[in-house]
Amino acid sequence: MRKAISVIFAIAAAIVISASVPSPKPAVAASDLTIERDVDAALARLYAQSPQAKALGDRAKGILVFPRVFRAGILFGGHYGEGALRVGGATFGYYDTTAVSYGLQIGAQYYGYALFFMSDSALQYIEQSQGWEIGTGPTVVLVDQGMASSMTTTTMNGDIYAFTFGQTGLMAGIGLQGSKINRFQP
Repeated sequence: MRKAISVIFAIAAAIVISASVPSPKPAVAASDLTIERDVDAALARLYAQSPQAKALGDRAKGILVFPRVFRAGILFGGHYGEGALRVGGATFGYYDTTAVSYGLQIGAQYYGYALFFMSDSALQYIEQSQGWEIGTGPTVVLVDQGMASSMTTTTMNGDIYAFTFGQTGLMAGIGLQGSKINRFQP
C-alpha cells in the first residue's frame, strides 16, 4: 500500500509540475490519427449512453471531445488529456486540457469529457483565444445524469454543455472548473 501511495504521489507531482508550464506537451503526443479514432469511439459511446448528448450533438455548432484524461493527486493533483474540436462533423483542430488542483484528494483515474458549443459566439471564443480556462468566458453547464434526464429544447439555454463519461479509477468527483484548454499540433 505504501508503494502504491508513493507511485501516485510521484505521478501527481509530475502532473502538477508539468501543468504549471503554459501549454505542456507530453514527450510523445498522440498522433492525429490516434486522436481521431479515440474521439470517434468516445462520441459513439457517449451518444449510446445519453440520448440527450446525441440531441445536443445534432444541434451543436461544434463539439470538443477529450476521450481520455488522466487525473491523479495526493493533496496536490492535476490532469492532462488530448482531444479534437469537431465542427460540422470534421476536425477543426487539436486541443489539450490541463489543470492543477489542491485539497483533500488522493488517487488516480481516467475519464473523458465532451463540450458541446451551442452558439457561434462560444465557438468563436475558443477559436480566437490563446488558451481558454473553463470558468472564464462562455458559460459552461456541467450535465449530470439527473439534469440530462430533464433536458428539453426549451430548457437548454447555455453557451456550452459539458458531459463526462468513462470514469475509471480510484478518485471521487470530477471538476472541470479551472481546466485550461490550448490548441496544439500533434
